[in-house]
Order: sequence, then C-alpha cells, then structure tokens
Amino acid sequence: MTDFSSVKEKVVIVTGAADGLGKAIAETYAANGMKVVLSDVNEQQGEQVVENIIESGGQAVFYKANVANEEDIIALVHFTVQTYGKLDGIVNNAGMAAPNKVLHELSLAEFEAVQNVNFKGVFLGMKYGIEAILKSKSTGGFVVNIASLAGLQGNSGMSLYTASKHAVVGLTKNAALDYAAHNITVNAICPGTFRTAIWNDAPEEVIISLAKQLSPNGRLGDPTEIANLALFLASDLSRFTNGSIISVDAGASAGKALPIEWENPSILD
Repeated sequence: MTDFSSVKEKVVIVTGAADGLGKAIAETYAANGMKVVLSDVNEQQGEQVVENIIESGGQAVFYKANVANEEDIIALVHFTVQTYGKLDGIVNNAGMAAPNKVLHELSLAEFEAVQNVNFKGVFLGMKYGIEAILKSKSTGGFVVNIASLAGLQGNSGMSLYTASKHAVVGLTKNAALDYAAHNITVNAICPGTFRTAIWNDAPEEVIISLAKQLSPNGRLGDPTEIANLALFLASDLSRFTNGSIISVDAGASAGKALPIEWENPSILD
C-alpha cells in the first residue's frame, strides 16, 4: 500500500474549494492528515465543506477570497500563516468558464474577466503562496495548478479559456525551474471532462451521450481521480516530479479516438 504519511501536518491552501475538483482535493488532503485552508467566493458552501471535514475528523478552516483580487490573496496567505504557523503548499484551482465565441466577437471586458481569474488569479496565488512557503522553510513545499485539457490543445470557440489555461501551463514550467533549488515542486494537472456541479441540471441521458463524445473511455471523470493525483504531488513520493504537466482525461489529449472495426472481436466474448 502506498504510504502518504509524509503529508501529515502539512499546511495547504486550496482555492475554489467550495465545490467540484477543489472540494474533492480539500477533502482528500484533510482525510490524510493535512491542515487545509479552503478558499472560495461562495462562503456558505465553503463553510459547509469545512464542517463536513471536521465532522470526519479532519482539520480545516475557511477564508473567503476572490483570487483576482491581490489584497484578498495577501490576506488569505496571512490568515493561513497566522492560523497554522506556516504554509507548505497551495493548490490554485479557482477558475471560471469563458464565453463560447469566435475571437473577433469577444469583447475586451470578456477577455479581462477570464484572464483575471484564470491567469492573474493563479499568478497571485503562486506569488504570495511561494513567498510564504519560502519564509516557512518548508522541507516539502509544493504548488499544484489546476489547468485543463484546454491548456494542451486548442478548442473551437474557446480562445479566452484556452489562452488562460495555456498561460497557467507556462507559469508552471517556469516557476518549477525558479524554485527547484529551494525544494519547492511546481506541477500542473490538466483535467478532461469531469462530473461536477456544472452537470447537475443535465438529464442523465444527456450526460451519458456527451461523455461518449468527450471521453475516449465513454465516461466522465470522478473528482477524486484528480484529488488522488493532487495528494501524490503534495507528498514526498513526488519530490522528483517537477514542472510536469499531467493530463487526466482518459486519453483525450493523446489524439482523436475514432471507431475502428476489429478483425477479431470475439476476443471480448
């Protein structure tokens, strides 16, 4: 059995933690003995996640912050250090969707809104998070950025989102080089299509149909499949994993999956 005991007592910030992938990451960290500061703009949902973690025996607190606001991020990091005495890692998960339009029909306001959250927000989390990790003299410092399959390839009508996630990939690679000598790893996870709250109002038959189109294995990912990787990247098992851009997408980034007839389909009988 893989030993993740090295993460115990590590202090981590998880942004966008009120739901979806961020919630799953925060819960998995807490279940493995980490001290988690959850942050989100949705205070009610964030506090509920904290309550659930504490009821399960974990350690967690909530701090409301908008990742696009520099003062909020400074205050979030300060709150974390004041609460737990140090910072070992940060997961920059908060993000937003973008308008599905061709580029020339996008407005500057739409551009700024998406980049402020998806790119600037990750930059601010990295900047102030890494500063605190360095000052904490963490022996296992880590940064995990949640990018996207859109950070690896283009998508029609998704210029703003794709550009913002490519930017996250670039920040990750450069920061990994900047801080490798200081025992801080910086990696990015690029999720494919996952079953999160965005699908809540969709009929199950629609979800199944879209999953077959979007995912080579015909299903949506479960948020715990991202959380388990984030746990590995927070642990001492991954200290030689740095600057990695890891896709978790059932193979979607490997290429286009086309139907092909087998010469010997009876092997499946």
